[in-house]
Amino acid sequence: MSGFVEKPEPIQVPGLVHLHTGKVRELYRNEAGDLVMVASDRLSAYDWVLPTEIPDKGRVLTQLSLWWFDRLADLIPHHVISADVPEGAPDDWAGRTLVCKSLRMVPVECVARGYLTGSGLAEYDETRTVCGLTLPEGLIDGSELPGPIFTPAAKAEVGEHDENVSYEEVARQVGAETAAQLRQTTIAVYSRARDIARERGIILADTKFEFGFDGEELVLGDEVLTPDSSRFWPSDEWQPGRAQPSFDKQFVRNWLTSAESGWDRASEQPPPPLPGQVVEATRAKYVEAYERLTGMSWS
Repeated sequence: MSGFVEKPEPIQVPGLVHLHTGKVRELYRNEAGDLVMVASDRLSAYDWVLPTEIPDKGRVLTQLSLWWFDRLADLIPHHVISADVPEGAPDDWAGRTLVCKSLRMVPVECVARGYLTGSGLAEYDETRTVCGLTLPEGLIDGSELPGPIFTPAAKAEVGEHDENVSYEEVARQVGAETAAQLRQTTIAVYSRARDIARERGIILADTKFEFGFDGEELVLGDEVLTPDSSRFWPSDEWQPGRAQPSFDKQFVRNWLTSAESGWDRASEQPPPPLPGQVVEATRAKYVEAYERLTGMSWS
């Protein structure tokens, strides 16, 4: 089993129609037909949305996405109309709400990798390929690739894994022209972000983007280049051949798989609540990622 340990009831706001509860975001439609995305403080690990929230996480994701959208706008337009809180919404929505264009979303997670780890490493160890792309011999966990690669994935429902797919499968799903545009744009945006992060002492190992169409124009949607959608590593601690320290929920993963948690990942039991020190350490990592990338103080 997997999914929500405790699925929340969506907040009802006059003038908004609730559309979907995701792992992190609540999605609404306003009377103008725009989408309203509200990033909660929920956190997922091992295909479960955990019962314990991470304070400020949703605001960090939202504000970091806005920062990145500004720095990518010359490469690809984005879906954000405003960050205004709808009238009648709770005060807690401030800083975590985006009013966005309603796009015709592409049914593919567009993943770019500049370093080998995670599911890409697992596939490489078996076949020396990732998503059908042949890679050099001798790569290990954390190795930098000769150049960034496009490794798409099929979108999964809450509680299920995204599944890596080949470029040919993407072309079959969305057409050859759109597939080529997705690949080119994904690599271009990743390369820009990688260089910006590198200047700040951070390695952008990999990241995923979601795109949609506004009429005939390809638009960058959802969140972008956050610790939830990307692997960020401190460059001064990068050491291939081991798991890298990262600016994300690694504290949570480590605790859940430790004897202290008492949770058996292979069982059908949901994971337990997180202890305070794990919550605080995880919050600190999200805030540190924001501050190191943007150069601004979170508080």
